[in-house]
Amino acid sequence: MKRTVAIGVGILAISGTMAAQLVASHASTGSIQRPSQTAQLQNRPVAKVNGTVLTETDLLREEYSIFPYARQHGGAIPKEMEPQIRNGAMKMIIFEELVYQEAQRRKMTVPPAKLQRAETDFRKQFDTPQEYNLLLQSEFHGSQKLLRSKIERSLLIEALLKSEIDSKSAISAVEARAFYDKNPVRFQVPESFTFQTISILPPEKATPQQLKEAAKRAQDALKQAKATKTDEEFGMLAEKISDDDYRVMMGQHKPVRREQLAPQVVTALLAMKPGDVSNLIQIEQAYTVVRLNAHTPAGKQKFQDVKAQVEKELQQQKTNQLRSALDKRLMKNAKVEEL
Repeated sequence: MKRTVAIGVGILAISGTMAAQLVASHASTGSIQRPSQTAQLQNRPVAKVNGTVLTETDLLREEYSIFPYARQHGGAIPKEMEPQIRNGAMKMIIFEELVYQEAQRRKMTVPPAKLQRAETDFRKQFDTPQEYNLLLQSEFHGSQKLLRSKIERSLLIEALLKSEIDSKSAISAVEARAFYDKNPVRFQVPESFTFQTISILPPEKATPQQLKEAAKRAQDALKQAKATKTDEEFGMLAEKISDDDYRVMMGQHKPVRREQLAPQVVTALLAMKPGDVSNLIQIEQAYTVVRLNAHTPAGKQKFQDVKAQVEKELQQQKTNQLRSALDKRLMKNAKVEEL
């Protein structure tokens, strides 16, 4: 099944404002649910918000929204990340329920035509009627009415958030320029590289035979890496065969300063252009293949180059402030219990 967005508050591929809160997410690589867990725990209460029960299924869906890489891991979230992700997901589903209840208190409604378009858009996300009916049966007990009510809930949450947050968080070009002028040091950047890696690491105290096997694996990894055409293809390969910890992030490294990299890696990167895949880089007994995604020279960034980034960052700051203020207002008189 093809999915470009999670099916949730973003049940429809129509809004970036809505967060995943409705139906289990589906990806082209398969469902990201944990079937056995969902079957056993889907009705277990995890919280009550003014008497409304939120279940383990609601929580799991939000966890997958926070950690979309789970789509490439068969639904698994790294154990070391689970507590933080679960805590964030709990806060989000409580917040969304409070927003929905506030929309109801204000007697907000969804125009019938908009609701009908949303239902139609939702159905279009499925490749076949059978896939749609399977979801309808598993998630909504075959009830079109229940599905419609969930879509309406999503749209009401979207509408209230748009009114209280999105419409108030816009940043003008003048505001962005003022921030740029007042923070010159902020836009002085060192030389850095953004890249992905596939690493082949022999065991500690490897035997000669193990070293030979690692070298053979590295050559095979290089051949496969060279055959990739996009960062996504390279990332999927990294998840499958890489031994380093970045494999769970599709091999992706955030921008790394030149001085933080091994000389062998710097030499390779300087000879590449974005999109290139290196030859094998050997550091002691380890082998690495690098895909260069971006090379940023040292210097001050021009305003036009960072304008969109500054506007987005300032808008995100304002959005977070507005969202936090809304959360505090809604929580003030609410009765919330985590079970």
